[in-house]
Amino acid sequence: MPTKSYGSADTQPTSDRLDPALLRIAGIVLLGAVAALLDTTVVTVALDQLGKAFSAPVSTVQWVSTAYLLAMALVIPLTGWCVDRFGSRWTWLAVLALFLASSVLCGVAWSAPSLIAFRVVQGLGAGMILPLTQLILARAAGAQRFGRVMALVAVPGNLIPIVGPVLGGLLLDGLSWRWIFLINVPVCVPALVLAWRALPADPVDSGRHPLDVLGIALLSPAVLALVYGLAQAGEQSSFVTAGTTVPVAIGLGLLAVFSVHALRAKAPVIDLRVFRFRSFRASAVLMLLTGAALYGPMFLLPLYYQQARGFDALTTGLMLAPQGIGTAVALPIVGRLADRVGLRPLVAAGALITTAGTLPYTLLPTEPNDLLLSASLLLRGIGMAAVGIPAMAAVYQQLPPTAIPRATSTVNVIQRIGASLGTAVIAVILQQQISHGPGGAHAYANTFWWTVGFALLLLPCASLLPARKRIQP
Repeated sequence: MPTKSYGSADTQPTSDRLDPALLRIAGIVLLGAVAALLDTTVVTVALDQLGKAFSAPVSTVQWVSTAYLLAMALVIPLTGWCVDRFGSRWTWLAVLALFLASSVLCGVAWSAPSLIAFRVVQGLGAGMILPLTQLILARAAGAQRFGRVMALVAVPGNLIPIVGPVLGGLLLDGLSWRWIFLINVPVCVPALVLAWRALPADPVDSGRHPLDVLGIALLSPAVLALVYGLAQAGEQSSFVTAGTTVPVAIGLGLLAVFSVHALRAKAPVIDLRVFRFRSFRASAVLMLLTGAALYGPMFLLPLYYQQARGFDALTTGLMLAPQGIGTAVALPIVGRLADRVGLRPLVAAGALITTAGTLPYTLLPTEPNDLLLSASLLLRGIGMAAVGIPAMAAVYQQLPPTAIPRATSTVNVIQRIGASLGTAVIAVILQQQISHGPGGAHAYANTFWWTVGFALLLLPCASLLPARKRIQP
């Protein structure tokens, strides 16, 4: 049994280099994160085949994706408590094993209801994997290496949404839909073995961390209702239907009651007192907006290429690849700059670059130049990396080590709501442009102006970040 324990947010390592031990931890947890993120994206291109395989209507099959995302949102608030109570190593092993087992069950599903049920279980595992990845690496890095480690965390989050649809298209063309889920087996099995053998243990005091039952009973349904209501807004192309306003109102009401409870409770499942740290407040705002700025266009771009341009799923994935390439190129550079020059200038530059990379899509009514659009996506990928890394690094900049687990849960909930909000807004605007506006390429061009607005909103957020804290070499 490993006995080595993690570092903490306020430890000062003897060197600020990314040493082999840290890189080994990063490789182990990122392998698991890749599997969870792949399942969020590859399934989107398989819904048509799933409907045909189970003779199910679209209204039923879409729950294969929706149930997974809702289950992920439901379980995120529990992540911090599980780490406090059982330790990050045992929590990681448990949720990864759950994700692996449910992936196999999804792969052998015999009906649409059985697949949806197994996807719920799979989402419960995946929902903890992503915040755990962020938490484990933040603890292991120490304050001097936050920027570069957050760059590692961002790799799967930024690349998988681009690679996933391409991989999904290849799997569906060459194999059956079952491999959309079974592909997780060769990823998760080595990830589990490596984690069991090499992931350091962290000491826990089980008696000090009682479960906040009331907090869970308020917060999890609140997040679930908000994400569901926003998803319904996107599907129904309106914010004023009962399917949208009722769950959103319920979610906001439960969230308000939870806030009162969390400020009074001794050990709430999510500690809102972390908002007293300026860096955390700034990061929370940035995570909300980056969720909208990233996931809104991720919804819009494939639709443009498939509906307005007539491309198939594989070609669409290839057309979106430059954004992932831009992110991949920028991540190591941004990570180093975050540790050396500070967070404010990176966020400001990233907001401007993201805006510049989005503007060409507002010119779609003219004859589109694919080379210009590809270059724009490359630029947009660089910009989103320049914003996303500082946003994640700022979460931990001023926090004491004991606050890290529950703060991680908090920002992941915020980002999930931001992603749902951005997607819903873009879906509603696009449908209104198609139904009541000019339609065609003009509808997409007008909707892309909203994504430009999301990018510009990131610019003033740079001033919210703390001033650069100089680190002695």
